[in-house]
Amino acid sequence: GELLMDEHLSPRKLKILAGVDDLQRVKALEMRVDTREISLGNFGVHLPNLRELKLNNSLLVSVRDLGTSLSHLCVLWMARCGLSDLDGISSCSSLKELYIAYNNISDLSQLTWLDHLEVLDLEGNNVEDINQMQYLRLCCKLSHLTVEGNLICLKPNAESAEEPDYNYRAEVKKLIPHLKYLDKIPASQT
Repeated sequence: GELLMDEHLSPRKLKILAGVDDLQRVKALEMRVDTREISLGNFGVHLPNLRELKLNNSLLVSVRDLGTSLSHLCVLWMARCGLSDLDGISSCSSLKELYIAYNNISDLSQLTWLDHLEVLDLEGNNVEDINQMQYLRLCCKLSHLTVEGNLICLKPNAESAEEPDYNYRAEVKKLIPHLKYLDKIPASQT
């Protein structure tokens, strides 16, 4: 709380937050931030071995607020952070798992740059067009996807009327053939 109020995330603050003297030892970090009030700076520079970052329930104006030095990050949690787009996610080029449930994301095009992505949680976002799933086809290692709670589960796009024979599971599987699990159920089960 008070610790983060006066300046950006300096090495001194990071040491206090992580409870270590040597930031090289930090592999995982969990914190809540409000980037309207504090700049994260390029804090990843000070955490060269950070592999997991949990920012759930933070207030992030943009993914760009994370800076550009988290290219070694493998797991990122940003659920309920008020995100409306994913611009800047490409700087987290090593991501294997991305948890961005309960935000306001509708455009998935930025995810095409994540070559190592295996797990993606998009539950409760604003994905309204089934064609957004085409971007995820380019994430060739993507095996686990969660989309429940998005409009595409009810109809193919915002303009469509609800069709009784529309099956979002079958549509997603067509667009991302290599997917193994959709909403925690084997993707082959439509």
